Amino acid sequence: MTRRSSAHPGRRRPWKKGDALIVAVRCRGKGDIDVALRPVRVSFPLECRAGEAGTAYHQVAVLGVDRSGVVSVEAPSAVHWSLTVGRGAPAQEEPPGDG
Repeated sequence: MTRRSSAHPGRRRPWKKGDALIVAVRCRGKGDIDVALRPVRVSFPLECRAGEAGTAYHQVAVLGVDRSGVVSVEAPSAVHWSLTVGRGAPAQEEPPGDG
């Protein structure tokens, strides 16, 4: 069985030129989930693992993030997930480190 959910993010402050749409997805349980952002036409899959919670961050700097939109998630019923959507100045990419 696959669950499908949608949210309609509201606008709280005026968008600024150069703002990015930021999406964080956390999941646990065996299976793949698909996240889609409309109308910016961005989507991505995420592999979730049994017994392990993982988080993926996606930053999107595309035209259209100033319009209202819809975020949808499709996931198998065995996968538990949460999603955070925000907007703001794009984060600077960090150089690779030694870890």
